[in-house]
Amino acid sequence: MPDLAASLALLTTPAILFFFVGALAAFARSDLAIPEPVGKAVSLYLMLCIGFKGGVEARAAGLDGGFLTAAGLGIGLSALLPLLALAVLRRLPGLDRATACALAATYGSVSVVTFAAGQDHLASVGLAPGGYMAAVLALMETPAILTALLLLNGAGRTGPVQGRAVLREVFVGAATVMLLGSFGVGLISGTAGLARLDVFVGPLFQGALCFFLLDIGLIAARRLMDGGRKLSPGVVAFALGFPLLSAIIALGLSRLAGLGAGDAALLTILAGSASYIAVPAAMRLAAPQADAGVYVTASLAITFPFNLTAGIALYTAAVQWLW
Repeated sequence: MPDLAASLALLTTPAILFFFVGALAAFARSDLAIPEPVGKAVSLYLMLCIGFKGGVEARAAGLDGGFLTAAGLGIGLSALLPLLALAVLRRLPGLDRATACALAATYGSVSVVTFAAGQDHLASVGLAPGGYMAAVLALMETPAILTALLLLNGAGRTGPVQGRAVLREVFVGAATVMLLGSFGVGLISGTAGLARLDVFVGPLFQGALCFFLLDIGLIAARRLMDGGRKLSPGVVAFALGFPLLSAIIALGLSRLAGLGAGDAALLTILAGSASYIAVPAAMRLAAPQADAGVYVTASLAITFPFNLTAGIALYTAAVQWLW
């Protein structure tokens, strides 16, 4: 039987509790605020730590077949899930094509913070995934955006100049460069490099994650209060139901492919997450007419809290049961 008590203990970790502190502060109309440059710096720091430690552990693991299998599944899921999402979203009334494509990209791409929270939780229940999963995270960010761009181009919504600008934004964006760059540094420097940066990428990481989730709690609650009126019941249902569908698909494919329990659990968590950094940056260029009050709020104020409070624990329990 799955260790449900250990999975649900995720809710009482300091990082998750700080998320609730931020949300409660926003709902109480507190003037608590984290300056945007500080939030961005902390976000980049988290990605540096995730990528670097992943590179170190990937070198130790030797980039074996587990990495290649997980990477293949991750890229495939990211590229194809937006097609399934758009097929569902077309049935919802009141959504224009640009907003629907932006939502599809959002739920095909992934969340770095959900990855970090999931990775930490899996380690605490004895399902630590391979370090190379940080590279899988980086590889899963962009295919969904490219699929969305193809959908938009097919509808004549973006010109070639805009398309090239967005493609450049995707491949040289801060998140992609930081994740892949720090992964490469960790891969090259190995355990010797980790020894030099042990405190920087180890104990300090947890404190930074708490600070970042406090900021995310503030942003999510305030956007929910400001933009919640734009979310139809159908979009809310999609923001809760589609991550579960994506996770089920990832879970089944992971089982068929023979992934280890830790890798399968983290891939499932990633498939059930939604982007609120990379996709909005790209969609701002590709589809300025898309309603950010819908696709950003759905990801940040509905899916992200759901995953932190229930999704990660649920996916972990499912893997524990199946494996």
